[in-house]
Amino acid sequence: MLLHTHSGFRYLVLLAGLALIGYSVYALVTKREYDKRVRVLSAIFTASIDVTVIFGMIYLFTGVYRPQLGGHLVMMVLAAVLAHAVHRVMKRRPPESQTFMPHIVGTLIVLCLIAAGTLAIGRPIVG
Repeated sequence: MLLHTHSGFRYLVLLAGLALIGYSVYALVTKREYDKRVRVLSAIFTASIDVTVIFGMIYLFTGVYRPQLGGHLVMMVLAAVLAHAVHRVMKRRPPESQTFMPHIVGTLIVLCLIAAGTLAIGRPIVG
């Protein structure tokens, strides 16, 4: 059950990431000012990654380890660190220098890292 919960959260991460990218692209194209919505979407995306990592670590501590998990762990830790870094940096920037582009680029990279980490253990990204 723990593995299914961990694996199932990838859909929440994907949905939150796509929502963050979608809103950021829309806001960039329509020249909106940086607002609370992007901060909330970024927080949801980062929190969904955190929950997934927590379930993954709990599963790992149950004693299930395979060599493929090494690549998976590295990719997921990098993804979590990058998601937190983008969220934190944009939160601390002065309002006049906050932009949507770091969210777009950072979230795309995070989703690519997650995809690579998922493929590293032989699991499909979606399905």
